[in-house]
Amino acid sequence: MADAGRLTASAVDTLVTLHGARGSRAIEAVSEKRVKRYRDFTVVVGYEDEYVVEDGGCTCKDSSYNLDTEDPNQRCWHVLAAAVAERIGEIDHHDMWYSDVREFL
Repeated sequence: MADAGRLTASAVDTLVTLHGARGSRAIEAVSEKRVKRYRDFTVVVGYEDEYVVEDGGCTCKDSSYNLDTEDPNQRCWHVLAAAVAERIGEIDHHDMWYSDVREFL
């Protein structure tokens, strides 16, 4: 992905094969530009809320309750989306603190 600078068909197939529906949701989030980097956090806009992604972890319930954080193959779609967006340069950058923005939401 990083070498191509975009999501190739092969990369999409691999992501969906490895991560199923989580991989599909990650691709959707990246294509819809829902991965945002602020000064303090990377945030992925989900269906019901915004989730902070940091150091390979996420604030979503899927990460908290369903996934083994010690297994690098088990990641929520927010973490996958952040990783994909980073690799292909599709993160929406905001020169502000998310903690300040979050107060208004």
